Amino acid sequence: MTETAATLLRTAAELDAYTPAEGRAERAVVMTMGALHEGHASLIRTARDLAGPAGQVVVTVFVNPLQFGEAADLDRYPRTLDADLAVAGAAGADVVFAPSVDEVYPGGEPQVRISAGPMGERLEGASRPGHFDGMLTVVAKLLHLTRPGLAFFGQKDAQQLALIRRMVRDLNFPVEIVGVETAREPDGLALSSRNRFLDPHERHTALALSRALFAARDRLAAQQALHARAQSAGATEGRAAGLTRLGEARLAADAQAVARARPDAGPATVRAAARAVLDDAAAEQPPLALDYLALVDPADFTEIPDDRTAGEAVLAVAARVGATRLIDNIPLTFGAPA
Repeated sequence: MTETAATLLRTAAELDAYTPAEGRAERAVVMTMGALHEGHASLIRTARDLAGPAGQVVVTVFVNPLQFGEAADLDRYPRTLDADLAVAGAAGADVVFAPSVDEVYPGGEPQVRISAGPMGERLEGASRPGHFDGMLTVVAKLLHLTRPGLAFFGQKDAQQLALIRRMVRDLNFPVEIVGVETAREPDGLALSSRNRFLDPHERHTALALSRALFAARDRLAAQQALHARAQSAGATEGRAAGLTRLGEARLAADAQAVARARPDAGPATVRAAARAVLDDAAAEQPPLALDYLALVDPADFTEIPDDRTAGEAVLAVAARVGATRLIDNIPLTFGAPA
């Protein structure tokens, strides 16, 4: 791993000249909008590991105007290129490709764009119309410009990751998309460039996002453990009633909980556990203003019904604390063994 700043390249011609054509199959790319933090460094380190010592790791830094609904948000987004070069180099990147808007969109905004389709209109897409069309358009352009064999994206932006995978599959891009686990602060807050806008009181409130997700995960794990006990012990309501008659109230309550543990109560239980934490945070000062809490299928981000008994899911949350909008999510598996 290098301990120096990565090489800065500004144009596609410079990037093409940096690596011979025969080396492109070994290129890995990490796409960012800059303001790099430990979450980005984790992506870069993973890219370095999988690309191997002979491969080339390229980090793109481009604040994409097509992803911003308001000019004020675009202007507010932090630009820290000098620091980004150091972070990228220390994490193992060879190159930082930081093109200008004119380099990526010569002649102005593109008239032909990628459409995110129905998945792009849900959750984040409903809150930020057009955001995912702009995101996919720039990802497609950067994939063409960098021509990697591997591209790495964080699972914190789970809907974005799902859409990129769908675009690559539907449009036959010759690249493998690799999702990397969400990086978090020691207190659980998901790492984000937006965290720097939180004052200490807002940051305390913002911790409710990760606490809600962890509460839901822990409730599901506890329920699945109870259900496993019920299956292995053959627990019944009759046993609980018998313990009650014997005056064993505590054991009776435990037996009743085991007997009533059902896998099909999972989605409702998960939502309720997360909602309780978020409701408490809404009464904090400053309050948490919930945008959405959704338990969705990771394939298309449609809501999972309460009668789902098995399969993968993503529990996603978005909220505002003060003027800062934050998102977080956690993967869950229903029907998993305890």
